[in-house]
Amino acid sequence: MLNCDMGESFGCWKIGNDAAIMPYIDMANIACGFHASDPQTMNHTIKLAFENEVSIGAHPSYPDLLGFGRRSMSIQPGEITNILIYQIGALVGFCTSNNTELSYVKPHGALYHDMLTNNEVFEAVIDATSVFDVPLMTLAGNDSQAQLDIADKYDVPLLFEAFADRAYLSNGQIAPRNMPQSVLSTEEDILSQVAQIVNYGKIRTLDGYSLALEPDTICIHSDNSTSLGIIDKIKKILTHDLGV
Repeated sequence: MLNCDMGESFGCWKIGNDAAIMPYIDMANIACGFHASDPQTMNHTIKLAFENEVSIGAHPSYPDLLGFGRRSMSIQPGEITNILIYQIGALVGFCTSNNTELSYVKPHGALYHDMLTNNEVFEAVIDATSVFDVPLMTLAGNDSQAQLDIADKYDVPLLFEAFADRAYLSNGQIAPRNMPQSVLSTEEDILSQVAQIVNYGKIRTLDGYSLALEPDTICIHSDNSTSLGIIDKIKKILTHDLGV
């Protein structure tokens, strides 16, 4: 399955090409207003996903419109839970008004990365997700026993994802964006990484190690023009119609 961050336009600022991308993906991670999006964009993106039979996921973040949700914030766990319930609840409202439903939650940006390394943040995210009785999407290869136990405590299933267009480190984390070559930008590199994941269940990390990955879904970023330009080829690899 292929997932993509969607609905990240805001007011008169248009980001990405959701209409062109949606037919190729299986899961749409829809921004909830705190890093991008607005009520009109949320509603329009849900309609687009519904028309293309694409599963709808909430893509909440820290309250950081100016930084596009990519700046870590020191916020108490209880506040994080409430911030997420607020955002996810808004998206659920639009889902209900369009006769569809929320299928999962995937945090955005810095919040996503913080939950991978901080169990208090992870529990705050799990707590919010449990309110809506849906799975949480998290990073494949980062399934620590402590976090698995937290998910079990709240009875929240986990969906594991890998990234088509981001480089990894040997510890299983995504390489920070400020690190050289952290974002894959050539067709060859992106298709090769997807093929390695699909065919061999592993990839070569930025620091030279082999990392095993068994994802349920693969993510591409809507702000990576190379990924979007070859989305049809990525989809073919996932359906075993093309080898690299």
